[in-house]
Amino acid sequence: MQFQIDKMGCGGCARSITATIHTLDPAADVVIDLPTKRVAVTSKADGMAIEQALSQAGFPPRRIA
Repeated sequence: MQFQIDKMGCGGCARSITATIHTLDPAADVVIDLPTKRVAVTSKADGMAIEQALSQAGFPPRRIA
């Protein structure tokens, strides 16, 4: 699944997003493209749970795929 996260602006944001996803699935593969503000996630965790966790962390996502 892929997300657009417009509030992601720096490497610290990217690390926080990765850590948030890893709290739900430590084995998740998280690929971040900072210039386009896109995050690709391969995980066994529920997509809605990931979206909720990211929103609570201050990075509201918009699912794009």
